[in-house]
Amino acid sequence: MTYRAGIIGTGGVAGMGIYGGSEDDIGADPEDASHAGGYRATDGIELAAIADVDAEALERFGRAWDVPEEHRYRGHEAMLEADELDVISVCTPSMLHREHVEDAVRLADPEVIWCEKPIACSVADGEAMVETCEDAGVELVINHSLRFQRQTQALRAEIADGLLGEVHSVVAGSSMELLRVGTHVVDLAVYLLEARAASVAGHVTGENEAADHLTDRRVDDAGGGGFVRTDDGTFVTFDGTAPRDATGFHARFTGSDGRLTTDVDGWRYWDGDGTERDPPSGGYADDHEQGFTNAAAHTVDLIEGTAENVSPGRQACYTLEILVGFYVSSATGGRVSVPLERPLRDVTITSW
Repeated sequence: MTYRAGIIGTGGVAGMGIYGGSEDDIGADPEDASHAGGYRATDGIELAAIADVDAEALERFGRAWDVPEEHRYRGHEAMLEADELDVISVCTPSMLHREHVEDAVRLADPEVIWCEKPIACSVADGEAMVETCEDAGVELVINHSLRFQRQTQALRAEIADGLLGEVHSVVAGSSMELLRVGTHVVDLAVYLLEARAASVAGHVTGENEAADHLTDRRVDDAGGGGFVRTDDGTFVTFDGTAPRDATGFHARFTGSDGRLTTDVDGWRYWDGDGTERDPPSGGYADDHEQGFTNAAAHTVDLIEGTAENVSPGRQACYTLEILVGFYVSSATGGRVSVPLERPLRDVTITSW
C-alpha cells in the first residue's frame, strides 16, 4: 500500500531550496533536505497534493516535484476537503501552525500531521494543537530534525544507560534566531536528557539575521540565549547570539563518568578516565539533511503502528516554553519558573 501525503505551504523547507541552488536543481536529488525530498526518498508514501495561497509558488513547486495540476490547490482548505490524505505536512510560518493543524484535523482527519518547528508562537497555541490531535487520534510530529537522526537516538539510549554517569551540565549553541534555529539545539538537550525545564533565565539581543530577507515583517524572532535548570537538576547553558556565518551548532554534555561533544566534525566522546573513544552512536553517520528522509519514513511507521512518536507535540511544547522563557526573563530581568502559568503561556513570539 502507498500512503498519500499533502503539503500545506510550498516555501523553502517544503521543498524549494532551503540550502540554496537554482530552481532547476530543486527536486533533482531524491534525498533533498525537505518534506518533499523526504517523501520522494521513502518507500510506501508519495507526495500526492500541495496547497499554497501564492499561485506562482504553487505552480513552481508542482512542476519541480511532479505534482499533477489537479492536485495543486489554491488554499489549504481546498486541498483538505478534496483529497484523501494519510499524512499532512504543515510547512507554513509558525504564526499559522495552529490554524493549519486544527483545520487538517477537522477537514481531513489524517493519520499523521508532520508540522514544522517551532510548534507554535505561544505555548498556549501549542498545547491547543496537541489536545486537538490527541482528541482526534492524530499523531502530531514536530520537525525537530535532530531527533530523527539514528545516531542521536542511539546516543539517547546510551546516555540513559549511563554512558556519562550523572549528567552535570550541558553547554550548547547555534546561530541567532531562537525559534527558527536555536529550537533545534534546545530541543536536542531536552531529548537527550529526557528532562523538562524547571526554571529559565535569558537574554534576547533584539537582532534577527533573517529579517532583512523577509517580506513579512511580522516576524520578531531574535538572537539570544540563557540558562536552564532542568527538573532532574542538570544545568543547561545556551548561546544563540552569533550570526550564521560566524558559528554553527555545537554542544557539550559533561557527566560524572564521561564527556560528549559535537560540532561540525560530528560527535566525540571521552570516558571517565579522560580517554577519547569512538562515540557509541550505533555506527550511524546520518546528518541533518538525512533527518527529513528519516522523518518521512517515521510517518509511515506511525501509520502502521510499528513505532512510537519520537518528536511528539507535547515535548515540542516543553522546548517552546524554554524559548519563551528566555524572552520573558530578558524583558522582566527575573528568572522564570516552568511550567509556564498564564499569562506567560499566552506570550507570543512570531517566527517564520
